[in-house]
Amino acid sequence: MTEPFPRQPVRQRLQDGLAVLPEGGTVPVEPLLDYLELLHRWNRAFNLSAVRDPLDMVPLHLLDSLSLLPYLEQPSLLDVGSGAGLPGIPLAICRPQMAVTVLDSNGKKTRFMQQVRLQLGLTGLAVVHQRVEAFRPAAPFATICSRAFARTDTFVKAAAAHLAPGGVMLAMKARFDAGEELRELDRGWQTDILPLSVPGLDAQRTVVRLRRADD
Repeated sequence: MTEPFPRQPVRQRLQDGLAVLPEGGTVPVEPLLDYLELLHRWNRAFNLSAVRDPLDMVPLHLLDSLSLLPYLEQPSLLDVGSGAGLPGIPLAICRPQMAVTVLDSNGKKTRFMQQVRLQLGLTGLAVVHQRVEAFRPAAPFATICSRAFARTDTFVKAAAAHLAPGGVMLAMKARFDAGEELRELDRGWQTDILPLSVPGLDAQRTVVRLRRADD
């Protein structure tokens, strides 16, 4: 049986972290806790995340995802290889006016994300069970992000066709070798390597921001 979800300690840890994040004051706490409780409940049976302790999920999943908020561009977001919905679902909760698509080729993970969408009433969230190479969206996206999906050059080659003119691609990284991952990148891209500060997480986090040079 899954251990009870420790909602109050998790709430406190999340609030402590949000107090440090630049946009933390605008973040709705309770829906994020609802999402984390669903993840905790499903994780035992479906192995959606290697992180088991809900208190550890706060910095490793929620605050890590929310560190991307300042870099999003309206009106739409595609999260490639979203897994259990990270970072796409926390970002959709915090940006209800943004059309967010979470995409993954794993059936059990997309079923979980669909359940989150229904239970949390995330009407602006679309869940797609497909490989990014086969994805054919109705319109391109202003922002495309990934979290531990693939090398940066692989991510760009797979998903750049879905980027709107003037849009931005965001590759979230832990340890990052800029020379190795960007060496094979087409010269038509401008890149910025920006540090991400995640409260409660000592590990290095980085986002590679990419724009087409001719936009």
